Amino acid sequence: MASRKAEKERLRQERLARERELAAAARRRRMLWLYGLAVIAVAAAAIVVVFVVTGGTSNNSSNASAGTGTKPNLQTVSLKTLRDVHPAPSPGSLGPEGIPLPKAPPLASNASSNTGATVDAIQCNTSEQTIFHVHTHLTVFVNGHPRQIPYGIGIAPPRQVSQTSRGPFVEAGTCFYWLHTHAADGIIHIESPSATHVFTLGDFFAEWRQPLSATQVGPAKGPVTAFFNGKPWTQNPAAIPLGAHFVIQLDVGQPVVPYHAVSFGAQGL
Repeated sequence: MASRKAEKERLRQERLARERELAAAARRRRMLWLYGLAVIAVAAAAIVVVFVVTGGTSNNSSNASAGTGTKPNLQTVSLKTLRDVHPAPSPGSLGPEGIPLPKAPPLASNASSNTGATVDAIQCNTSEQTIFHVHTHLTVFVNGHPRQIPYGIGIAPPRQVSQTSRGPFVEAGTCFYWLHTHAADGIIHIESPSATHVFTLGDFFAEWRQPLSATQVGPAKGPVTAFFNGKPWTQNPAAIPLGAHFVIQLDVGQPVVPYHAVSFGAQGL
């Protein structure tokens, strides 16, 4: 018990030290982010003009390296199919993992993922797995408005939640599923005892006990526009793979918010 408390304290101190380091760079990153939003807005307007004049072009496939070494085949579509493109809202302030926290309500409660029962062969273990540990970022917009991916998905209660200066962070729980969230910043932790298994976004939503399809994301219903690493994803969004530094965006309904990248490097994720 004493060693476990000491380990928790060590992790807490490391996290506080990381927060102090991130604070020094927060202002610069926020300025870069705001500059990026301005560039995206200009680019989106330019794309609309170009495709109205030319009718657009299509890109049939693209490959992206997965965290497990696999290369999923992407079937992309012409950007002219993305109607009513809407500028991205403010990303929000940085959370405890150094990733912006959307100023928005949660997409759905984290309470439905608390049973600890095995889901799609994904177990809930008493400790986090370290053989394979990577991070994917998920962003969701509903009719152009952001939704939070809540903290604690895949971590069974009672949860130990630290109220950091940048928001809640789940330190521990009864058990950890191999896919889980520590903060409400959209970072999905993939922590698996196997480096060969390819997890999908559908696995995460199944673990969350929320629906995911081409017409529904959690409780939100409507046509779903999906982006995977910057490319429109034309298959079932449940098939999108999870891997190291993958960036996924789901837009339910209209307008569609332009895809925006997420920086993992500065946060050490």
